[in-house]
Amino acid sequence: MKNMNFHEELSGRTNEVWKIVESFLPAVEGYQSTVLEAMDYSMRAGGKRLRPMLMQETYRLFGGTGKEIEPFMAAIEMIHTSSLIHDDLPCMDNDTLRRGLPTAWVKFGYDMAVLAGDGLLIYSMETAAKALDFSDRPDRVATAMGILAQKTGIFGMIGGQTVDVELAGKPIPGDKLDFIYRLKTGALLEASMMIGAVLGGAGEDELKAVEEMASKIGLAFQIQDDILDVTSDAKTLGKPVFSDEKNHKTTYVTLEGMEQAKKAVERISEEAVACLQKLPGENGFLEELIRMLVNREK
Repeated sequence: MKNMNFHEELSGRTNEVWKIVESFLPAVEGYQSTVLEAMDYSMRAGGKRLRPMLMQETYRLFGGTGKEIEPFMAAIEMIHTSSLIHDDLPCMDNDTLRRGLPTAWVKFGYDMAVLAGDGLLIYSMETAAKALDFSDRPDRVATAMGILAQKTGIFGMIGGQTVDVELAGKPIPGDKLDFIYRLKTGALLEASMMIGAVLGGAGEDELKAVEEMASKIGLAFQIQDDILDVTSDAKTLGKPVFSDEKNHKTTYVTLEGMEQAKKAVERISEEAVACLQKLPGENGFLEELIRMLVNREK
């Protein structure tokens, strides 16, 4: 697949993924409309829609063709967005810009941003449960919901965020930084691809291989994020640069240096592609999507 064709296809698929996610958003109405508006604003602020896309492509890799994947695609994007709302809060990273727009707490206030993040987190589970309406395999849906909850919670994203917050402004040893990256960023990518595999009918060994591949993608993605925080600009990135430096955060770049960080992204991404090539089925778009993480500029 040539690079130009891939970017055209990526743009088209990103739009398709967003239409699916958008179809599950709650209406902004009723006495609680302010929090619904904050949720809606944050969901519509843009983004790569990478997690639902990886979920859908993994589902297709294992031969999935139904609609049961769609509620989970929306759910994973809701969880990701809820984490961004909370990450930006004054008690966390204290950022005022996200995807080129004012962050939720700046636009709606600290209190409403907390509630919007909470609202999206809970609504994601309500949304995921709608997959039962599209599936004749409730056992697979139940397994997928278990993965979604585990990878979001204290043994996943929230667990990684906890250690990240506790060690903010302090030197972080490499093993703890790996733990933070594996959970804070990697866990939702693992959930995305594992759910796609489960609903597509993957076996136990295949599911473990998918988890390993997604973990590598998550690590490469986060290291590239560290690099962009230093090398990019706010206009390109859509959020403040040097945010990690401002918050005195240890990153892969501060720990290993820029050159080693770039080499690590390339090496880990190639390892992820090697994992993909061992799996049954073929998905050239998914392979290109993984490789794109190395060269992305935002």
